[in-house]
Amino acid sequence: MARYRSAVCRLCRREGAKLFLKGVRCYKPSCPIEKRGTQPPGQHGNAPRRGKALVGYGQQLREKQKVKRIYFVLEGQFRNYFDKAARMKGITGENLLSLLERRLDNAVYRAGFATSRRQARQLVNHGHVEVNGRKVDIPSFSVKVGDVIAVREGSRKNPHVVEAWSTAAGRGRPSWLAPTDAEMSARVASLPPREDIDRSINEQLIVELYSK
Repeated sequence: MARYRSAVCRLCRREGAKLFLKGVRCYKPSCPIEKRGTQPPGQHGNAPRRGKALVGYGQQLREKQKVKRIYFVLEGQFRNYFDKAARMKGITGENLLSLLERRLDNAVYRAGFATSRRQARQLVNHGHVEVNGRKVDIPSFSVKVGDVIAVREGSRKNPHVVEAWSTAAGRGRPSWLAPTDAEMSARVASLPPREDIDRSINEQLIVELYSK
């Protein structure tokens, strides 16, 4: 399976904003965005930029790249999500974000079982997560309303999971995921509403990009 293997902090600096790809480190002063600012990475990152600010296609492309990097999906996967969103009823941009939010790796992260989507994907890949009592090791698995996501009993003492779960309330959970009475589990209470998704994302720019 193809995946990004290089330094992820470079992605945040390239987009000029925190994408929260490194978990706890993103909240500390050691975060490269805090230390180096939002200048792009590389030897020319601090050089003065020439020309005008991004407009039109350039702005649309940067927004698409940012969302791909937030959810850690590749170009082909992202395009498939967009095509599916365009076939659904409703607003295409909001449908796209809802589909991305409902990925199992994202739901695991948002529920508080991991401190980043990368860590959540690793938990899913290694079989630490179950949905409705059955192990699911496919990060792109789409959860639906009523599903119960939980850490498998044998993995609940994993130090990374314990740390993430204990600090989840401080990071905040979205309204569409509700902790259950069971230990380390959460129920999908509704479809992800737009107000619970990163407000810095301008999904209309992505729709315009793919509509050309």
